[in-house]
Amino acid sequence: MVWLKSPVVIVVGSQLLFTMGDLIARANMRHSSFSVATFLSWWFMIYFAVRQVAMFGQLYVFSTFQIGKTLALFSATSLVLANVLGVLLLGEILSVKAYVAIALVVLAFVVLSVRA
Repeated sequence: MVWLKSPVVIVVGSQLLFTMGDLIARANMRHSSFSVATFLSWWFMIYFAVRQVAMFGQLYVFSTFQIGKTLALFSATSLVLANVLGVLLLGEILSVKAYVAIALVVLAFVVLSVRA
């Protein structure tokens, strides 16, 4: 179970939770107004709980590992997850140039995660 304490696993897991929360908010804010009732709804409570769990993972990584590598890993993970989910769930298609850039981000993630 040592791999569970790996910064890469925690970064990816917390970013997955953040992204899941973003998808919950995106799906529900389209039908809700920006009012107090929205922030007291069931979906917002789930969104808030998911984001809090993700935040604890993020704070653990920030308190335990080097901030430079950590922020780079969080950034790369966030960018890749957003684009993968954009293609798979939202049907978004990017240019070839954008996919090459994302591939370079993946390469940077792999290089950083080898020694993180």
